[in-house]
Amino acid sequence: MIDFVMSCWDDEAGGFGAHPGHDAHLLSTTSAVQILVTQDALDRLDIPRVVKFILSLQQPSGVFAGDSFGEIDTRFICCALNTLSLLGHLSDLDIDKTVGYILQCKNFDGGFGAVAGAESHAAQVWTCVAALAIMDRLDVVDHETLAWWLAERQLPNGGLNGRPEKLEDVCYSFWVLSSLSILKKVSWIDADKLTKFILSAQDTESGGIADRPGDMADVFHTQFGVAALSTLGYPGLVDLDPVYCMPASIIASRGLNKDWEALPRRT
Repeated sequence: MIDFVMSCWDDEAGGFGAHPGHDAHLLSTTSAVQILVTQDALDRLDIPRVVKFILSLQQPSGVFAGDSFGEIDTRFICCALNTLSLLGHLSDLDIDKTVGYILQCKNFDGGFGAVAGAESHAAQVWTCVAALAIMDRLDVVDHETLAWWLAERQLPNGGLNGRPEKLEDVCYSFWVLSSLSILKKVSWIDADKLTKFILSAQDTESGGIADRPGDMADVFHTQFGVAALSTLGYPGLVDLDPVYCMPASIIASRGLNKDWEALPRRT
């Protein structure tokens, strides 16, 4: 696994691509660093070059581009902060400028969009809330209004959607629930109904979890389904840190844990 990650290194850029020979991107760089941290293999990484690559992608407005081609998105802010924090270089970032752009993406319903002026979306809410938590700036979030909007994402079948009038999807179990966990308002949704919905999307023959019952299971929805089940206190799972989407023990060992809340682990 470590060898494959390192084979995705883009030596010209100083970051990681999604596959060997691909151009470096902030998304794959974050994933690579998270894997190396989890596998205790940061000694394989040229940390100064990665930090330089990340900081080079911040735009004058405070937002980050994903790569040299310039696409901007609040996802990339979260990736930058997550990675810089894991590498011990968060202090290299212009915090005020970064917070300022996130505030431009805040909407009347308390949520956040992909860019300034975009509609609120549950996945973008998590990227912004997690980023603000890493910077210790949750004071700029309207906690009550945002938690209400997030709780409204639960549908009668227990699943969560990403925006009003959309279908439920297992991946939003993570985006919505982790945001509520950071806001310490997990109790605002029906945990039992959500647990049953996630479990109902399992492939009982081949394993894995799909986006919703009856669809094909995949790694993406399996990861976020299991992550949500951890926050819901499902038995036999390790605790998840909702800010980093990594095992809580790893984040705590690096002294990066924040004040979040999950349901008690059931036995």
